[in-house]
Amino acid sequence: MATAKGKIVAATPKKAARKVRILVGKPGLDGHDRGAKIIARALRDAGVEVIYTGLHQTPEMIVSAAAQEDVDGIGLSILSGAHNYLFPRIIKLLREKKMGDVVLFGGGIIPDDDIPKLVKKGVDRLFTPGTPIQEIVDYVNERIRPRQ
Repeated sequence: MATAKGKIVAATPKKAARKVRILVGKPGLDGHDRGAKIIARALRDAGVEVIYTGLHQTPEMIVSAAAQEDVDGIGLSILSGAHNYLFPRIIKLLREKKMGDVVLFGGGIIPDDDIPKLVKKGVDRLFTPGTPIQEIVDYVNERIRPRQ
């Protein structure tokens, strides 16, 4: 590349911004992961880097993977009814690991009465059955940014 004074200098490529990294987790004994895989694929298609943990993960396994992968957010799929234990446990573990800035969101079979309680405990957003996939993708794109 030529400068204004006619000198030739090598162009320095700009460092690309890191993609948002989301861990999609399937905690507990629930063995139905089709929805989690659909969300993971939709996020990946939207340019998000997705790490899928697979089935039957403990909260400790999920937070450990989140730390190892340096994620910006964790999305949980819970259909088992254990949401009132699993979400708060993961929030506690994130705080213990000094990862309180990781955004925790999720979806599944979660009664409407439980949603405000979970949000008050630190869950950023909960999606219930029938939520359009694009709404979840838009939420992630608008709410979650790469951590520093």
